[in-house]
Amino acid sequence: MKRFNTEIIVGIFMVVAFVGFAWMAVRLGDIDFFREARYPLSANFSSVGGLKPGASVEVAGVQIGTVNEITLDQEYYEAVVHMNIDSGVKIQEDSIASIRTTGIIGQKYVNISPGGAPESLKPGDRIIETESAISLEELVSKYIFEGK
Repeated sequence: MKRFNTEIIVGIFMVVAFVGFAWMAVRLGDIDFFREARYPLSANFSSVGGLKPGASVEVAGVQIGTVNEITLDQEYYEAVVHMNIDSGVKIQEDSIASIRTTGIIGQKYVNISPGGAPESLKPGDRIIETESAISLEELVSKYIFEGK
């Protein structure tokens, strides 16, 4: 009887440990099963300057989506940033997408500055107005070599 109780306690411990590890994997992997649906948008940039898939998309400092994929437009040699935006958020047609950095040398993210147009972008549309990433190396070299 004592062996049976020990086996039950070990079994319960293993189930609790498994559930704990699964919960940690979901939280650390930033997976949310209860998140609302999202719709795709894209924007072309001349340079993404280190932006990575999975980076956040923000409006007024609030995350409204994520960068899904970054591809190259072979015709114009521009980076195409594909984003997934929360379905409750409407982006106006004249909004501006820019690539920003958290802090001086932090991670890159896409910031969307809202426009004033009454029409909103539809799923699959493209944000026309964009501002590419600022390269710290280019600014420093420009200051050093052109400042003489």
